[in-house]
Amino acid sequence: MQTWSIWARALVGAAALAITANGAAQDSAIPRAHGYAELESLPDFSGVWNPDWSLLFGDSGRRPVEPKLTQPAQAKYDAFLKKQKEEGVDQSAQVHCIPPGMPGIMRQPYPIEFLFSPGRVTIFAETYSQARRIYTDGRELPDDPDLLFNGTSVGHWEGDTLMVDTVGFSPLVNIAAGISHSEEMRIHEKIWLDKPDVLRIETTITDPEVLAEPLVQQLAFKRQPDWEIREYVCAENNRLVPDGGGANIDLKLDDEDDPFGPLPDEEN
Repeated sequence: MQTWSIWARALVGAAALAITANGAAQDSAIPRAHGYAELESLPDFSGVWNPDWSLLFGDSGRRPVEPKLTQPAQAKYDAFLKKQKEEGVDQSAQVHCIPPGMPGIMRQPYPIEFLFSPGRVTIFAETYSQARRIYTDGRELPDDPDLLFNGTSVGHWEGDTLMVDTVGFSPLVNIAAGISHSEEMRIHEKIWLDKPDVLRIETTITDPEVLAEPLVQQLAFKRQPDWEIREYVCAENNRLVPDGGGANIDLKLDDEDDPFGPLPDEEN
């Protein structure tokens, strides 16, 4: 009886603390529906958008351009190209499911989707099942940002155009294949509807240590009303196997014994 009394008192005390904490949280919480009415005035980015590079060659498009590099960066890039020619394309990042990060995550041949919520725009990318969070709540960019694959993005609306600045990138992220970035890299994006079903993103990348001038590129997406973002699990059946002159990913989809396929050293 004494043991039960001790446990009973403990449970009652814990319940009282929980009620007190919950009440304090509710008192300071922002109402759940706060700010949603303001979203009605924003342009309609809803739906799934598929990249369409053919739109970049029209009258309102901007053709793809190559980055102009500083001399040290150009020397590193030349060495990368030489090694790639001799040894083949290095796919170790893909095989280890390391996502491309910014700006590469927006350049993948997979669809994206926008979600508007108060103080934030979220971009879902089917590639690697990634999500970019663009904060539109008035905050400033961090002075000392964490180094993240997609960086830290802060945006604001200028009319119907979403303006986004992103800083703080992981050292595993590249500006483009073979072109690494410095800690000074900054990415600015303008996102707008060119037509009801055509969305454009103009990206300006600055990095004084790597780029001799800002790299300005444009992406174009076409709305696909009947599409849905699909599940993308990189680690599922991902294998790096030799092919005599480089590397490729062996899916082993026909292997009945192991749905993930045998590893290369298990085949011998």
